[in-house]
Amino acid sequence: MSLTGRVALVTGGARGIGLAIARRLVTDGARVALVDLDKPAVEAAAGELGAAAMALVADVTCGDDVERAVETAHTRWGRLDIVVNNAGITGGSKLTWELTDEDWHRVIACDLTSVFLVSRAAVRRMLSQGSGRIVNIASIAGKEGNPTLVPYSTAKAGVIGFTKALAKEVATRGILVNAVAPAVIGTDMVKQMSKETVDYLVAKIPMGRVGRPEEVAALVAWLASDECSFSTGAVYDLSGGRATY
Repeated sequence: MSLTGRVALVTGGARGIGLAIARRLVTDGARVALVDLDKPAVEAAAGELGAAAMALVADVTCGDDVERAVETAHTRWGRLDIVVNNAGITGGSKLTWELTDEDWHRVIACDLTSVFLVSRAAVRRMLSQGSGRIVNIASIAGKEGNPTLVPYSTAKAGVIGFTKALAKEVATRGILVNAVAPAVIGTDMVKQMSKETVDYLVAKIPMGRVGRPEEVAALVAWLASDECSFSTGAVYDLSGGRATY
């Protein structure tokens, strides 16, 4: 798959799944803006990827930051073809009655509101091009719900609903919007969860292992390419067989 000449923006691009996606998109020929709140990490990541990458420091839960980041990438390369909404946190493992208001709002803001803010800014630019690809990183938790991860499960369910609704709005405008729903992927995010939660989640995967960031990146690269041409509003499982629908 060739993405030569395409411009991509990946949120949460400093590490883990986001960095794996950015690396794959660069390998396939795209220029990529990595967006993250961690300035040293995102600058190091962009430096690793070379001249085809740029680092943008932004809080994706803040509308002004998002607009600035999207505009910077668009101005530098003159277009915006691909957006990957990957930024997210689990919020740790807590039972619902142990959650504080802050716990809830922090996860919803990072995992769901950010997807709206980034997609809104991106679509405004993609509409004038008549083309674009938005890929939202949801989770199998958004389909099935994971105990002790209630805000995360709720946010990811929201990402799935948002993906389906936005896709219908832009279906005839050359913009495709899809989501990926991974099961447990081997990143630092897993460390935010208790061992009991991780063991529970892995036990539900028929393949009996966690996924790799590179496996997520491969699917995203296809969804971002011209080879994906008649699929929008879809949710692609990457769950090692866990998904039941």
